[in-house]
Amino acid sequence: MMNLALSDGSFSLTLPLRLAYYFKGGVWTFPDWLCRLCVYGFYVNLYTSILFLTLLSMLRWLAVAQPLKHRTLATPTRTVLVCLGVWLFVGMSSAPFLSNGVTNRAGSPRCFEPSNPSSWERVLILNYVGLALGFLIPFLTIIICYSRLIRHLTARSGPHGSSLSSNDGVLRWNCDVTVALQRAAVVTLCLAASNSVVNPLLYYYSTRTFRDSMRDAQSSLLSSRAGSSRPTQALMRRRRNTTSF
Repeated sequence: MMNLALSDGSFSLTLPLRLAYYFKGGVWTFPDWLCRLCVYGFYVNLYTSILFLTLLSMLRWLAVAQPLKHRTLATPTRTVLVCLGVWLFVGMSSAPFLSNGVTNRAGSPRCFEPSNPSSWERVLILNYVGLALGFLIPFLTIIICYSRLIRHLTARSGPHGSSLSSNDGVLRWNCDVTVALQRAAVVTLCLAASNSVVNPLLYYYSTRTFRDSMRDAQSSLLSSRAGSSRPTQALMRRRRNTTSF
């Protein structure tokens, strides 16, 4: 959950730069390295968030359905190694996005878009890989884990299943298809950003451990303030006593 909160928090840090870019009419006024870092951080934090959500669903199903195996497998050391593996895998897989920096189009510096046809082909291939490893497999895994978890908790068995349809794409589409895909990308981008903003509230900040930590921190803060105010109050009383003489 801490890795999920870190991933989603880092993802949210890239959104102000995108907002500034779009509010300025698609003109990038920041350095080239910041454009590369923003694109890279966007995809790294997006896909690590998805994979951490998938791991959480697997751990929750395992803890409820097979608690003994969960206790054996989900050790702190293995959990740390798996989380590091997720960061390394997504970080290395997203490394090609570092090669796309600021490009000039229509006389204006642009960001968040490939600079040449070869870059478009590479991004298209990465999108297919991201569709499989970053959406389809995690989505089906989450659906299966929580379906089995609900069935185990309710002790009822019901029909469940999933249907998956695929459509092979080609590198050249007509204008209508391209415009439809661009509009769909805008909508899905907003949904992904909203999901990453809400995730920390659902999976981390709403947990009992976090609430207890915040309660303890608040209690210690109040006690420290009360402790610091006692010497001040004693000093004020002492001054009143001396002035009364």
